Amino acid sequence: MKDTSFDEVAFFRAIAASGARALLIGRRALVLLGLPVLTADYDFWLHIDDVERFNAVATGFDLAATQPPEEARRRGRYVLENGEHVNVLIARSVPTVGGVIVTFEEVWARRQSASLSDTDAVALPSIPDLNLTKQFAARPKDLEDIRMLQVLARTDEA
Repeated sequence: MKDTSFDEVAFFRAIAASGARALLIGRRALVLLGLPVLTADYDFWLHIDDVERFNAVATGFDLAATQPPEEARRRGRYVLENGEHVNVLIARSVPTVGGVIVTFEEVWARRQSASLSDTDAVALPSIPDLNLTKQFAARPKDLEDIRMLQVLARTDEA
């Protein structure tokens, strides 16, 4: 991987402009919601039909896919990398560790936007759906993230 100067806002802007149905998930989404977590990568859940569109954006940022689109679709995930690391989930649905089936279409329909600037935003799952995505693996850091999301949800309700 080569070191590059990566413009996160420009990357998010290009994804939105491409029309790709892409949701920022993982800890980077929590950062945009104002939660105090650290992360070194990006995680997206992408509509299975938008792989080529998303990859075209990534190419403009010198990010290369580790798998061709058809192989990525068979596996349900792939990585974009070259100085940055972008995990891409492309499954139509994913079960939580508790057996709840979470579908991309439903999460996309309930998405929210996180403002990056006066003119730029990135699509995120709603807080309850982001909570569900953290339950796909339920690693120790995911459990802490879920706790913080629950506090954030209670704060938003108050």
